[in-house]
Amino acid sequence: MTDPKHRTEAPFDEQIIREYLIDNPDFFGRYPELLLAMRMSHTERGTVSLLERRQEMYRNRVAQLEEEITALMTQARRNEKIFRFNNDLQFKLLESEDLGDVRQILSQALMSEFGFTHVRLITVHDVDSELSAIWSNRLARGHYFGRLTASESRRLFGSEVGSVALTRLSEHCGQVVFAIASQDPAHFHPEMDNLLLDQLRRILDHLLPRL
Repeated sequence: MTDPKHRTEAPFDEQIIREYLIDNPDFFGRYPELLLAMRMSHTERGTVSLLERRQEMYRNRVAQLEEEITALMTQARRNEKIFRFNNDLQFKLLESEDLGDVRQILSQALMSEFGFTHVRLITVHDVDSELSAIWSNRLARGHYFGRLTASESRRLFGSEVGSVALTRLSEHCGQVVFAIASQDPAHFHPEMDNLLLDQLRRILDHLLPRL
């Protein structure tokens, strides 16, 4: 028979306690003295009361929400800028009489508005092995954001560039690459959204077969 003095109590099931407190959010309202008695470790301030810890968590959450709202507002302003730019550019492109006009309008608008260094519409011919490799490899997913090799940069733009945005136009345009380059190596990167490039591609897909 086990000696009661050596009997160990079963540990509390913390998950059950957690679920109970979630289901009963007024628990500490009924027993406010527990809030004053409970203590939590803090990496910078040592031991703090549960109330202090809760207030700190609320402050941190508010700060986080403010950062998220700021990021959303920044993104909304950027999207609005892109929408207005594309809307104005579309009307200018619709007045184009030939491919030369399209190239000039695109270059002037994108370089002036965003500071890009190169804007190209490049037709890929099967006999050009280097361009064909870019078409098959870099543009396997339809678009590419990031950096190129020195050889690829020179073939597309005539010089080395920092970073690029590339996209295939639709098959109705033939094998055409729409290419934009920035001198900044970090401007175009794989994680960025393709809102601007996709809208421009749709405009060109509609326009070029008509010229």
